[in-house]
Amino acid sequence: MSQAFRIALGADHGGFELKQQLKDHLSSRGHTVRDCGTHSKDAVDYPAIASAVASLVATGECRFGVMVDGAGIGSAMTANKIPGVLAAACYSEALARNAREHNDANVLTLGAGQTTAEAARGIVDVFLATECTADRHKARVRMIRDLERGRMSTSPQGGPALSAEDVNRIAERVRQLLQEPGAPGRAASPTMSLEQVAALIDHTLLKPDAMQADIQRLCDEARRHKFFSVCVNPSYVRQAASLLRGSPVKVCCVVGFPLGAQPPETKALEARRAIREGAREIDMVINIGALKGREDAMVLKDIRAVVEASRDGRAICKVILETALLNDEEKVRGCELSMKAGAEYVKTSTGFGPGGATVADVALMSRTVAAKKLGVKAAGGIRSYADLLKMVEAGATRVGSSSSVKILEEAQAAGAK
Repeated sequence: MSQAFRIALGADHGGFELKQQLKDHLSSRGHTVRDCGTHSKDAVDYPAIASAVASLVATGECRFGVMVDGAGIGSAMTANKIPGVLAAACYSEALARNAREHNDANVLTLGAGQTTAEAARGIVDVFLATECTADRHKARVRMIRDLERGRMSTSPQGGPALSAEDVNRIAERVRQLLQEPGAPGRAASPTMSLEQVAALIDHTLLKPDAMQADIQRLCDEARRHKFFSVCVNPSYVRQAASLLRGSPVKVCCVVGFPLGAQPPETKALEARRAIREGAREIDMVINIGALKGREDAMVLKDIRAVVEASRDGRAICKVILETALLNDEEKVRGCELSMKAGAEYVKTSTGFGPGGATVADVALMSRTVAAKKLGVKAAGGIRSYADLLKMVEAGATRVGSSSSVKILEEAQAAGAK
């Protein structure tokens, strides 16, 4: 780092371990660290420590402050009560860059329960390295400062300020309007053509009661709309491959589905059979229990067995993590093991777990696998065009959905051509 700073660093009991790791990291980067506590895992109240960090920044004794609690939100609220402080809770490097570049934030708050140590180090480094230089951003920061000093009207035109009752009434009406079917602006403006949207989608049918007639309909829809693939259970691979022969639509088959608890050898045999019958993509479920139990060697063997089977058959392998059952550290470790095993994609969910894809999980996975350029497949609960856009914006390069036709219809209604 080209410039070193004096940094006020603090944490409550939930953030103590991460604070200690960041202290070592900041010192190794040449920064002078003022440790405001806490100094153990004994329970403390975060407002006392967050205000101490913020006060050192406000008085100029420290250039920046970093505060860690469970979520980062309470500490940001506390720090922002100290005049002269602009605190931002950040969960990604992009947010850290924005907080500095657009808002000139001088206190960074982190959530130990939301951010891994590796991610936190990256967030802190970006926060400290970024400057607010654009005049338009500086002008808006001055407006924030003027509000703090009571010099600026809360009315955009300098007239009478809206009452709290007025603001609440307007906000409620806007919320109602946005929830109405077909409301203008409800979905983000389309940035992709219909063809591009379709090419992102694995058209999926994995219901246990699916019949041959359902697979026929699935393949007909995929061929007509030019989806990237159909995703089916192993017993329907041969039928799907036959129905899609001569079409660019690929056949994707799930393996070890939906629990992931089969032995690696069984998953590999399942993958090889699916490839022989026409599958070109394999979505395998990771051994979730082994991952949570930190049996990384077993997980690596599990994934590698299917990756090797896929490579032998010139198919690609996607690894389903079932993110709703994992904490962030486990999600990151699952991604890292998938990269180490040579998979081409990581995927969020089976659709049979307690939850599906979330923007936060897709963003975390995308950031983790970026170095190896793996794809990220968002699946589980993606039922609308708005859902798809959110996942793509978070970093998804493929989307699995059983609502694919509806998504295309919504995209067309939103203006996609």
